[in-house]
Amino acid sequence: MINSLFLFITGLTIFLFGMIKLSTLMRGLFSGRIRGYIRMSVRRPIYGLFLGIVSTILFQSSLATTLVTVGIVSAGLVSFYHSLGIILGADIGTTLTAQLVVWKVTSISPLIIFAGGFLFFAGKEQWKTIGEAVFYFGIIFFGLSLISDATSPLKENEAFLHFFRNTKNPFIGLAIGLIFTAIVHSSAIPVSTLIILGQQGLISIENALPIVLGANIGTTVTAIMEATVTNVNGKRTAIAHLMFKVFGVVLCLALFPFFVLSVKKMSGSVAQQIAYSHFLLNLTIAMIFIFILKPFSRLLEAIIPGTDQVLPLWPEFLDEKCLVSPEEALVCVNKELGREIALTQKMLITSISLIDKFKPAKQRDLAYIELVVNNVQTEITQYLWNLSCNHLTPALSKRLFAFSSLVYDIERIGDRSTNIAELAESRHKRKAQFSEPAKKELDEISKLVVRNLDDAAMLIEQRDTKRIQDVFERHLEVLLAIKAATQKHLERFYQKVCLAEAGPIFVDVLVNLERISDHCQVIAEHISNVDE
Repeated sequence: MINSLFLFITGLTIFLFGMIKLSTLMRGLFSGRIRGYIRMSVRRPIYGLFLGIVSTILFQSSLATTLVTVGIVSAGLVSFYHSLGIILGADIGTTLTAQLVVWKVTSISPLIIFAGGFLFFAGKEQWKTIGEAVFYFGIIFFGLSLISDATSPLKENEAFLHFFRNTKNPFIGLAIGLIFTAIVHSSAIPVSTLIILGQQGLISIENALPIVLGANIGTTVTAIMEATVTNVNGKRTAIAHLMFKVFGVVLCLALFPFFVLSVKKMSGSVAQQIAYSHFLLNLTIAMIFIFILKPFSRLLEAIIPGTDQVLPLWPEFLDEKCLVSPEEALVCVNKELGREIALTQKMLITSISLIDKFKPAKQRDLAYIELVVNNVQTEITQYLWNLSCNHLTPALSKRLFAFSSLVYDIERIGDRSTNIAELAESRHKRKAQFSEPAKKELDEISKLVVRNLDDAAMLIEQRDTKRIQDVFERHLEVLLAIKAATQKHLERFYQKVCLAEAGPIFVDVLVNLERISDHCQVIAEHISNVDE
């Protein structure tokens, strides 16, 4: 019995390891293409539904998709209404894992692991990521195969058989599924385990179904916990997910005999019946709610009142119709540049605040703002390239060139702000405390850089000779202050006043602040030269 328990825990650990690694890998690939995915999802809820299905199949985790969705909603990249389709799709996509267990993919998991490892080590560069994904996919099902081996001896355990065969109260199973899923953060594990038990004849569909229902509610717990530190729309998305699941479970319990009879008619295999029940539950929820998402979203907005600032991922001022008139087109670009630099101002202030008091939620929101800044840069660059195909006067060509440079410098300010946030995270993890003199120096330099960025933002709105000169002079002040702070840091370091682990972080923050001020000066120079 002890050996079986040890084997079960080992299998569970390997399963979770594979799922986390695969989810992280695929999330990175997903993030690189998120622009197009978001654009697709906001067109119609049905597109969001398919996006949720595909994302969950890739992540092998509906939780990963849900957490990403809560994050982008919280950041304002997707409206609460458009997020609902993605959530519904994620719940359907997660049922594929259960079906793969029914098809006994677990039996060929060593072969999948071998294939993934071979592609990673022997394949060309473009095959390495595929090989890594295949490897972790195999790890997931190898973990499940160990769980299968661990549960096999239970065929002879009378206490176990009595529990699953004679327990009539479905609410006990509901509680088991909910609690277990909440602990392991994955509904795939309890559902897959139930399928394995079904393959071994250890459980009936009547006893398995309540646990499946509980697992579906349990999978919402992590997202709800995550939503406690998000804004109003992030909370709405997490609560909506819970309401979807609760509605489906209540409906299934109300029609329990009919539901059981339906899956029994679909297959004579208990394992397949469990997989079907998991799929039909989530499919039913999606088919009901996909047609009433608009009134449902309004209901949630009434239940959870409040408004959040929407952060459009796409340009607001770039009008394709204006391309026929270069003057009007450049006015559109100027407005969009103003919006882009306003976002970087927010990024800089947020990143600086994280140095003193780090908050993961703020860093995550910062990452989404950076996504918008990068996307706006891409769109502005493409817009200017389209405009350059026209016959432009020398003066307009000069402005176009200046704007092309400005969009780059603004985007780099965003990158540097992100670097500062990452350094703040590193300081937090290492518990590296800055000395009081270092804090004071950093505060003074940060204020100068913020003022320079504020002036640069104002210059994009309106050219001002005095403000241009202020940027130049303040930049010189920043350089001198950073040089002095660096020298004082070295003195404190040799005097053992500054902690060794804090020193490199402090210096790197200063370097990034200097680069931001550099970009502000370049922006001022471009604007100074535009009308000369």
